[in-house]
Amino acid sequence: MLRGRDDECREIRRLLDGPTGGGALLFQGEPGSGRTALVTYAHRHAAHRAVLAGTGLADEAALPYAGLQRLLDPVLDRAAALPEQQQSVLRRALTGEGCPACHRLALSMAVLGLLAVTARERPLLCTMDDVDQGDRPTAEVLAFVARRLRDLPVAVVLTTGADTTAGGIPSHRLRPLDEADSHAVLTDRLPGRPSASVATALTALGGGNPQALVDLAGVLTPGQWRGEEPLPATPPPDGGLGRAYRARLDRLPPDTRRVLLLAALDEDGDPATLTRAAQAAGTTVDALAPAEAVGLVRIGPHGVTFPQPLARSMVEATAPLAQRRAAHLLLADMCAGGGRRLRRAMHLAAVAAGPDPLLAAELEEAAAGGEGGWATASAALRRAADLEPAHAAARLVTAARYAWSAGRPDEARHLLDALPPADPAVAGRADLLRGELELRCGAPPTALTTLLAGAEAVAGTDRAAALGALARAGEAVCFSGDQYRYADVARRAGELRRPDDPPATELTGALVAGVAATLRADHERAGPALRRAVVLVDRLAAAELTPTALCGAAVAGLLVAVDSAAHRLADRAVALARARGELSVLPRALDLRAVAEYWLGRHEAATDSSREGLRVARATGQTNCVAVHLGMLAVLAAVRADRETCLRRISEIGEATAPGSRPHALAQWALGVLDLVDGRHADAAARLASLARPGTGRGQVLVQVMATPYLVEAAAHLAHHPAASAALAVFDRWASSTASPSRRALSARCHALLAPRGSDAAEQGFRTALRLHPADAGTFERARTELLFGLELRRSRRPRDARAHLHRAREAFTLLGAGAWAEQATAELRAAGESVGPPERAAAHLLTGQQLRIAQLVAEGATNREVAARMFLSTRTVDHHLRNIFHRLGVRSRIELARVLS
Repeated sequence: MLRGRDDECREIRRLLDGPTGGGALLFQGEPGSGRTALVTYAHRHAAHRAVLAGTGLADEAALPYAGLQRLLDPVLDRAAALPEQQQSVLRRALTGEGCPACHRLALSMAVLGLLAVTARERPLLCTMDDVDQGDRPTAEVLAFVARRLRDLPVAVVLTTGADTTAGGIPSHRLRPLDEADSHAVLTDRLPGRPSASVATALTALGGGNPQALVDLAGVLTPGQWRGEEPLPATPPPDGGLGRAYRARLDRLPPDTRRVLLLAALDEDGDPATLTRAAQAAGTTVDALAPAEAVGLVRIGPHGVTFPQPLARSMVEATAPLAQRRAAHLLLADMCAGGGRRLRRAMHLAAVAAGPDPLLAAELEEAAAGGEGGWATASAALRRAADLEPAHAAARLVTAARYAWSAGRPDEARHLLDALPPADPAVAGRADLLRGELELRCGAPPTALTTLLAGAEAVAGTDRAAALGALARAGEAVCFSGDQYRYADVARRAGELRRPDDPPATELTGALVAGVAATLRADHERAGPALRRAVVLVDRLAAAELTPTALCGAAVAGLLVAVDSAAHRLADRAVALARARGELSVLPRALDLRAVAEYWLGRHEAATDSSREGLRVARATGQTNCVAVHLGMLAVLAAVRADRETCLRRISEIGEATAPGSRPHALAQWALGVLDLVDGRHADAAARLASLARPGTGRGQVLVQVMATPYLVEAAAHLAHHPAASAALAVFDRWASSTASPSRRALSARCHALLAPRGSDAAEQGFRTALRLHPADAGTFERARTELLFGLELRRSRRPRDARAHLHRAREAFTLLGAGAWAEQATAELRAAGESVGPPERAAAHLLTGQQLRIAQLVAEGATNREVAARMFLSTRTVDHHLRNIFHRLGVRSRIELARVLS
């Protein structure tokens, strides 16, 4: 099976199975992209065709028509059927006597005629792999022939390099394999299914190149494919891809290869550096022209780039050791004094033969703070550890931290696993990182234990790091749903706080204290601490203003319901994480931005944020963040009543998430909303009430607070609703502690729903909610309140008063693209006696709005008692309406009714 080449295989079958059987295809791709495999596929599917096959050989590139001679040799005996002039031209060309320009058309026609003669007996397939690698005259003749096959039973399949073109021939550029197909290639060739993180890393390493993936799979040790050992840095130079690149490079002039190696090793791509390096090597950058001609590089005003993802690494990997050393030393000289301190140190480190403490210190200083990119900085610290074993442990921890910042958790884990014995402070730093990796990519309960131990180990030497670890330990508590354990985290953090803490440390301490108070419903203490965390952002020095600090302030903002401020902080965290390349924190920042956008009523923006967060989390192996983003996407889909998307997102979460965890709670919230949309009120209420267990400190209290409006709406349809009343009491205490009109509007709406139907309290609650809903935000929630108020008025036998609210709800939902809610508002308007829009079914002409709604519910399988409960009518009234419906539609059973409405 050719993974990721379904379209190309389909085109080959269409060519070979067509009614006339004539035509041509040209496949273009980089080495290892599967061109030869497609030619083989064509041969396998030739079935009833005769086959002529050839391959362009670089060794014969200087011999005109050598490739044509090898291709046509099996059928040259049939040339006697050609006109005499064509026979002569063909014989002279294929015996090395050449072909003058004035006879090239005759030669091309002779080849076309020979193929036509051959195809008289059986349809013919003619293939030439790597046609651009052989002699140019052969390529020109085959291109001529390929354009003139429409009426002949001859099919031609050609393959060339990525940058070779041939006008008039249907061409297909072979794209890199996507992630799913790359994983499949690896799974096909490994002894067992690799872990998701290993497969993702190998996919990135292979760059979507099938041969690179095959080569990598062939050299992996069992420990590597299980994720227990570091993975190779490049595909093996002696693999199929390496051999293909070596063959291409061997055909280039020596000066071209020399400058190409310099360009490959100079990863910054600085044009001035490469120009000076080429001159120092006794040549110029103009020597790259042959490499550019064959598509290995592109030369522009901003330097040299390698358009093929693996070309750079393969140029380096296939170069002899002596040449690599000489190139590194030359580039190191060019980097001296030019503001490229880290790059110079890396070049020197590449050729260092033994311990070198001075160079190790230079690497560490030059890479500080991720200078030059986190991945490069991590590599620098790894090399520094090799160059000075006495300080290896501390540098490996820093290298692991940098690798994690670059979004490479497996690499970070491998570095931590390789730590030599270290002093307690270094071991504590390692535990802090291990805990953070577990929090995002592993088991949060394990993360909690590790982070608490790490915080205790470093508290004496680095209070700020210890407080940061405790903040992450709190995250682990909240993720797992063990809220009762947050008190211990807060106690430890309180012992580390000082009155004169700098702003960054004070922010972290205030955040932990505020979250702890929120979880125990002590909002009088929570509010000031959390608001302090929000305002401290403006006092942070430039070095302290990190994505992590901004995320902490955004959490604080969300907990005190300053949604716009929280959104600005989360958005700044996203922008800063992107600018600094801190992929480790980006999914968390996008999660917080999505939550802020949810509260602001910007559901489409929240969906976009969660999608991006999901993509980055998957790319960086942050499985827990993946589950959180999938849960949020499920909730957002459920709120739109998009059942298919919601259930798909929940299925992607899988069964790995523990009950009580945040992803599990988000999934249950989404399912509860779907239950509510479908009228399964008891199921919705039970599901949403189970998100947290008041009084036990277990469950997702913060998620249940967000879901409380849906819980109350579902419970309002039930005779008893103690769980909803308890959840609403928690929501009220929180909402009243904030200055948020939107939270208070939701609280008022919830109380209106639980008030007796038709009562002054219900009407006053809805009117208060509508007055509190902000005019400039939360359009969706305002529309929901209008809809629910309209339902209340209609069911209280005030249809005329209901219509205005239902109209506003329908209009708002329509503008928001919330089709399911707009349809519900439309149905309620019809039930209130108003004709809205063209009826969707012929039955609508014969029934009133209320009768149509009853008929629809009965057709869906609801009993009369269930219809009565869902429409707030008596069973006797439903019986009466159903008899009239049967009479008007001329049906005698529920089955006939369902058929009429289908």
